[in-house]
Amino acid sequence: MIKDLHGKTAVITGAGSGIGQGMALAFAAQGMTVAVCDIRADALDDTLAALAARGGRAIGVPMDVSDPACVAAGAARITAELGDIHVLCNNAGIAMHGVPVAELAEDQWDWVIGVNIRGVINGVHAFLPLLQRHGQPAHIVNTASIGGFQVNAGFRTGPYSMTKYAVVALSEALEHELAGSDVGVSVLAPAAVATGIFRSARARPARLGPGQDTPTQLGLEELIRDGWSPERVGRRVAHAIRTGEFYVFTHIGMQIPVEQRHARIQAGFAAAALWQAAHPQP
Repeated sequence: MIKDLHGKTAVITGAGSGIGQGMALAFAAQGMTVAVCDIRADALDDTLAALAARGGRAIGVPMDVSDPACVAAGAARITAELGDIHVLCNNAGIAMHGVPVAELAEDQWDWVIGVNIRGVINGVHAFLPLLQRHGQPAHIVNTASIGGFQVNAGFRTGPYSMTKYAVVALSEALEHELAGSDVGVSVLAPAAVATGIFRSARARPARLGPGQDTPTQLGLEELIRDGWSPERVGRRVAHAIRTGEFYVFTHIGMQIPVEQRHARIQAGFAAAALWQAAHPQP
């Protein structure tokens, strides 16, 4: 557990805007050096300018998290310039709302899986050995979503939630595997945050061709405008790292739909018990 973040170094993907930028600002306020990574160079410039205005020490690293070679090259550059890395935030992610699972195009599946799932896997592969090699306390934060704990039927979030469920499972497995080591793990599950995630198409890799955000996704702007500020989420994450929280929730009101889902699961087990009682093994 990292009880004091001052003087430590963090790597944050998807840090050109939104929650990633919020983490960068919150971490810099704790005295951390930050490597901010994003596929959009102009967005990186915005974050670096915001950090510089507050006296933060940071470098910007262009990175397509869905490309393992690009992530590995970024890791090599960051260690060469900043030395030991103590915190990794696999935060880069895109929205994919408004299209039924059976109708989502193959290239859209490739994109959402490439960023939201493979991006976390690539980050772990490239950076975990670097967190382990210096022998100091370190921490990994994987950004999922409250959508990784329940599916919102009203917004057709199936493809998005599927990837975020995967991030939760990957994080749980990683926590088990690293138990007893110097590397802690957290999974971040925010709800409405005032970000530009509804404009995910602007971060689509050029190799996948042009993309377009759905009307349903663009409609998220109204719903999240009054949500948490990204920097508030960043402060929440900094606290979770210092206290060793695994499930890092933001909006406590979302406990209700999660409990409703768990109640359905319990009902499923109850139905299984009734069936087995009526149909014993021969």
